[in-house]
Amino acid sequence: MLNVLRPAMTRLMSPLGRFLARHGVTPNMITAAGTLGTVASSLWFYPHGQLVAGSLVITFFVLADLLDGILARMTKGSTWGAFLDSTLDRVADAGVFSGLIIYLVLDGQRVLALGGLLCLVGGAVVSYAKARAEGLGMTANVGIAERGERLLVVLVVAFLDGLGVPYVLAVGLWGLAVASVITVGQRMHVVYRQAVDHDAH
Repeated sequence: MLNVLRPAMTRLMSPLGRFLARHGVTPNMITAAGTLGTVASSLWFYPHGQLVAGSLVITFFVLADLLDGILARMTKGSTWGAFLDSTLDRVADAGVFSGLIIYLVLDGQRVLALGGLLCLVGGAVVSYAKARAEGLGMTANVGIAERGERLLVVLVVAFLDGLGVPYVLAVGLWGLAVASVITVGQRMHVVYRQAVDHDAH
């Protein structure tokens, strides 16, 4: 869904990418810094109940995920860089949801914390399904809750909850949990059809 915005974001951030490339900054540096910043800010701001500030700071670091891709295309990124980016994306996602879950537990919202945990697990399975499909020579680029959508939803609802909007965090997390389950089903269905066709030949 958010892939339609990627070209516009790429054009917007390309000048910064060229500036960093000229000064010796590598995609791997951006990837590592973005992940470290995301995890650190998630585990600091969210558990302390600072949802508005946390969401804004985390969003800043999440944008590094776009910037490292832009840099990689400018500098002919490596296979190791691609692996590092995908792996650290999972670390960053875990940091965001873990920080929110800790906040909910400390705030006494244990049922909603369970919803956050389901989002964390569901997101991991969504990512694994795609990676496993690609490892078998197939594709699974489908789903209503890909990584970009999951991050967008959790950051927006956490921000709005911090502003005092009622029920938005509950609606967002439970909705995201359901969407993650649906996405896993969509990817399994797509891979199943490819696998059956492959085995038939």
